[in-house]
Amino acid sequence: MKRALVISGGGSKGAFAGGVAEYLINHEKRDYDMFLGTSTGSLLISHLALHQLDELKSLYTSVDQQSIFSNNPFRIRNVDGQKVVSINHINTLWNFLNGRKTFGESKYLRDLIRRNITREMYEEILEREKEVVVTVSNLTTSQIEYKSNKDCTYDDFCDWIWGSCNYVPFMSLLEKDHCQYADGGFGALVPIREAILRGATEIDAIILETEVTVVNKLPAKNPFSLLFDVFDFMLTHVERHNITIGKLAAKSKDVQLNLYYTPTILTTNSLVFDKKMMGEWWYSGYRYAKVKNEELMSEFRPDILTDQEIKKSTTSLPEATAESEQLG
Repeated sequence: MKRALVISGGGSKGAFAGGVAEYLINHEKRDYDMFLGTSTGSLLISHLALHQLDELKSLYTSVDQQSIFSNNPFRIRNVDGQKVVSINHINTLWNFLNGRKTFGESKYLRDLIRRNITREMYEEILEREKEVVVTVSNLTTSQIEYKSNKDCTYDDFCDWIWGSCNYVPFMSLLEKDHCQYADGGFGALVPIREAILRGATEIDAIILETEVTVVNKLPAKNPFSLLFDVFDFMLTHVERHNITIGKLAAKSKDVQLNLYYTPTILTTNSLVFDKKMMGEWWYSGYRYAKVKNEELMSEFRPDILTDQEIKKSTTSLPEATAESEQLG
């Protein structure tokens, strides 16, 4: 048996995936041979391959906008307790004046990756014979590419993780090997089929979206919000296509496929990194996986949770922390 863990893209919602993975690895004792990630999923999988859950949790519950963007194209304001995102026109103009190809720059994320995914970790993953696969979109050749730790150097591996996370044109463009690379989610948001092609016989796939679309967007008010809506539309259908193909491939190859969706909408802008909310999402993911695996999921599933309602759902954080530490 060859077991794989697949984690989709989803920006800041990766914290929820971390909670799910913590439950599966620490409590269910799942031992994976292969880890595949797209975008934020690619940031998670190296730590998960080494069972470094505490380090990963610390990273995902401490990161913020300043940790990611060297030139942040967004301005975030609190209006009546809600986060309102608009474009930082000055920063965007600065990028254009400097001849850059994107609205913002994510060079700090590149530094963050190298600090937290070290050469020693990379070598230890190889020694343990674990395969870690990162999804990138090659915009030059219009191809989806999968980069394995077994086929590249440490420096290249860090580049591919960074490229997989870059949601252009709001983040940096990776230019490597005479090609331009961007977020892997543009082509394969949920790389289930790739896991099957690489020999997986059992797959746990964490999908950072709800199973059913449950919200209608407000009309776009400017070109930037319209661009976000267009990207979100495309990625939603890429995700559905990936999952459908994955299910068909799993059925054809007799592969056991377990899907873990987010039970509620966590955020409508996954490029906003709020430390407090991400900490709550981590514990929500852990509890969701626990309930799902114990088959105690309620028949009633709320479609949308506000920030206040999510906060109420995680009021027992000390208890959850103690439980998580015992299982770790």
